[in-house]
Amino acid sequence: MSRSQGHAPGSPEGARTFRPARGWCAREVEEELPGLRLLTCELDVARPGSLTGSSPPDVRARLRELSNRMRGAGAVTMRRLPVPAAYRVFFRHIGLDPDVERTPLEAAVLERMLRGGFLSGGLLEDVLLIALIDTGVPVWALDADTVEGPLGIRASARGEPFGRSPRAPSLPSGRLVVADAAAPLAVLFSELALGHAPGARTRRLALFSVQVAGVPELYVEEALWSCAAALG
Repeated sequence: MSRSQGHAPGSPEGARTFRPARGWCAREVEEELPGLRLLTCELDVARPGSLTGSSPPDVRARLRELSNRMRGAGAVTMRRLPVPAAYRVFFRHIGLDPDVERTPLEAAVLERMLRGGFLSGGLLEDVLLIALIDTGVPVWALDADTVEGPLGIRASARGEPFGRSPRAPSLPSGRLVVADAAAPLAVLFSELALGHAPGARTRRLALFSVQVAGVPELYVEEALWSCAAALG
C-alpha cells in the first residue's frame, strides 16, 4: 500500500501529491462488474489519543456543520446526485435493493434524520463519517498490523473463515469480499472481520475505499485524503 510522498497529507501540497494505491481485483469479478475498483492507503496515526475515544473540538464542530447542512430537503434529493446514484445502481447490479440494504451515504443520512444530527461516535468513526458526507464516497479502516499484503476484491470460497480470528465465522460461496493475501477482512460495503477493526491503541491504519462505475476516481482519492489529513 502507498503513503503520500514528500508532503504531509494535511498540507495543500499534500493534497496534490497524495496518491492512493489501487488494489487488485479478481479477474472474474472485474469482468462481471466493470468499473469496480479498490483504492487503499496506509496511515500512521499522528493525532494524540485513542481512535475510539472522544473526538477533539474541531472534529465535533465539523459534524455539527454537516448536520446543519444536511436537512430534510437535501436528504430527499441527495440520492439523485451522480455519486450517490452510482452506488445505488451498483447495489442493484450485485443483487441488493438500495431501499432495503441502504448505501453507506443513505444509511448515514437516514441516521441523521432519526437522531436529529450526525452524533459523535469517536474519533475514527467521526473522521470516516465526515469523509463520507463530504464526498459521497465511503471509506473503511483496518488495523494495518492485522493486514498481510495488498488488499483486493474477490468472491469468497464456500466455508472459508471470515478473518483470522479463532472465532471467525464461515462465509458462503460467492460473497464479494475485501481480502488480503491470506483471508477475507471485510464484506464489500458491510462489516469488518472480527479482530481486524482498529482498536483504542491502534496507531497504523489501512484505509480502503470502493469505486464503482460512474464515480470519478478524484472523489475516491479525496475521501481517502480527507481521512489521512484528519488523522495523520
